[in-house]
Amino acid sequence: MNLPTKLTMLRIILTVVMIIILIFPFYLLGVSFPQIYVSGVYIKTEYLVAGVIFMLASLTDFFDGYLARKNNQVTDLGKMLDAIADKALVNTALIILSYKGFIPVVVPVVIIFRDIIVDAIKMEASSKGKVVAAIKSGKIKTASMMVGLVLTFFYNLPFELWNIRVADFLLYFATIMSIISMIEYFNLNKKLIFKEEEQI
Repeated sequence: MNLPTKLTMLRIILTVVMIIILIFPFYLLGVSFPQIYVSGVYIKTEYLVAGVIFMLASLTDFFDGYLARKNNQVTDLGKMLDAIADKALVNTALIILSYKGFIPVVVPVVIIFRDIIVDAIKMEASSKGKVVAAIKSGKIKTASMMVGLVLTFFYNLPFELWNIRVADFLLYFATIMSIISMIEYFNLNKKLIFKEEEQI
């Protein structure tokens, strides 16, 4: 197992730790996270801890891909684990934050639905020998969503001090870009998707 794959595995482990911190009933063990009072809001520090873990996990996503390409260590196992790690990190964060009332449920529903459709398009294209490259709208969606999630974990600070809802804006923007990128992926690959199999 090379270094990029180890970083991908670390991202999966960090995701599990983040999930435990956010949903495990620590109170049953007599353990509680302290709260901080900032700008009229009581901040639960478990979300700050989870936010730091989310950022660290996101950084591994950058470095594993960079190192794999730089050192020519791209493997099928690494690509599979990377896809799993990405979806596990982002989708669990979206679902938990929605369940906890931090973000509207429409955000994870649209983004996860979009990912299912795009992944299906990529798999179909791959089965016909074509690799579907990332597109600009998809990259914009991902960047907006990652920053929006980090800010949500941190209660939209420091922008919350001036009542500027940057976290909400970025997540809604990412949701819109999800729809746009899904349509673009479909339009770019629809001829391949509906191409009839050649008769043998």
